[in-house]
Amino acid sequence: MDDETLQFYRSNARAYADWAKAPSTRLIGFLGLLPPGGSILEFGCGAGNHAAEILARGFDLRATDGSPEMAAIASSRLNNPVEVMRFDELEECEAFDGVWASACLLHVPKPELAGILTRIHRALKADGVFYASFKSGEDDGRDSLGRYYNYVSADWLHATYAAAGPWQSLSSDTSVIKSFDETPATMLHLVMRKG
Repeated sequence: MDDETLQFYRSNARAYADWAKAPSTRLIGFLGLLPPGGSILEFGCGAGNHAAEILARGFDLRATDGSPEMAAIASSRLNNPVEVMRFDELEECEAFDGVWASACLLHVPKPELAGILTRIHRALKADGVFYASFKSGEDDGRDSLGRYYNYVSADWLHATYAAAGPWQSLSSDTSVIKSFDETPATMLHLVMRKG
């Protein structure tokens, strides 16, 4: 994780948590691919909006965020533990039925992303399902708030996944959102099954 980006979330945790949107409609489809009560790792849980839905539907959730301040806010809102963990600290092997990473891996420096995807692949059980979303683009860089984004193309992303392990693509689509800094962005959404 880029240190400047992590510092942004640490310093602006309350404002970001108050801005956070309702859970993605994609979450329900993702949960439908998992066994009832299955185990889920959530990266970058932010304010805990997705985590709240996952818990309400009876799944066994390990919620994480790289910012201690954000983790504390989410834990309080959820009345459930949220672990402070960076993406590169994932060490589990075949532990999760699903990994949910909404708008967080887009902060991983491009040269490091394949390694993080390899960790996620290893952490998933056989046939485990992985959702992640990224901002579309060609060149990495920073937004007006100083946050780093890897800005990826669909082709580059699929090649990077392939380098990280065998995956089966379940779905790939795009949407347009308004970011925290009020700028529009095209998001790439991938749902993959561990091969």
